[in-house]
Amino acid sequence: MPSKLNARRKIMRNVNKVKDADGKNVDIPTKLFDEIAPKYKDVKGGYTRIIKKGQRRGDAAETVILELI
Repeated sequence: MPSKLNARRKIMRNVNKVKDADGKNVDIPTKLFDEIAPKYKDVKGGYTRIIKKGQRRGDAAETVILELI
């Protein structure tokens, strides 16, 4: 099983920096591990929904909305 630090580093490599509605930076790994993950601790399945949004302006990278169900 990977360490918590290793898991956070993997997430930090793949997640872009995000700002909330007030323009403050959001610490995604902390929010994911401390707020979101505990809600899904006892869930038997790991279901996700991926909604494609289209290509991003500038580099034409595919963007999606990822929902945990």
